[in-house]
Amino acid sequence: MKPSYIIAIVVIAVAVGILVLTAGDASSYVNFGQAKQLAAEGSTTPIHVVGQLKKDEAGNIVGLESSADKLSFSFVLVDDNKKEQTIYYNEPMPPDFLKSEKVVVIGGYQGDQFVAKKILLKCPSKYQERKLDAGA
Repeated sequence: MKPSYIIAIVVIAVAVGILVLTAGDASSYVNFGQAKQLAAEGSTTPIHVVGQLKKDEAGNIVGLESSADKLSFSFVLVDDNKKEQTIYYNEPMPPDFLKSEKVVVIGGYQGDQFVAKKILLKCPSKYQERKLDAGA
């Protein structure tokens, strides 16, 4: 067998091995009900929940609480099934957090509390089409 064939087989085997190892870390988006069920079943993999910040009729964010030292905060997230959950995040508030359209929290339940390890934001894009004034 030629050495180039052996090298190709080894490279393919390594690539397959990497795919198998990383497939176990992949997670999907769930709602809070599914996340709680996964936690009850003993799942320790990070869970992704997507939702919106809870707002009142005037558009003000409700349930946002910052720690005294500003190194952690909590907020209320409403998932796609309209279920509300308080999220605890042991890091400072990300920039543009208050402007975000959607929020993805990555973490899991610890008892009845959802503790986020990471927060991803979907902010309004400056590249969205703007409505032009009639005079422009």
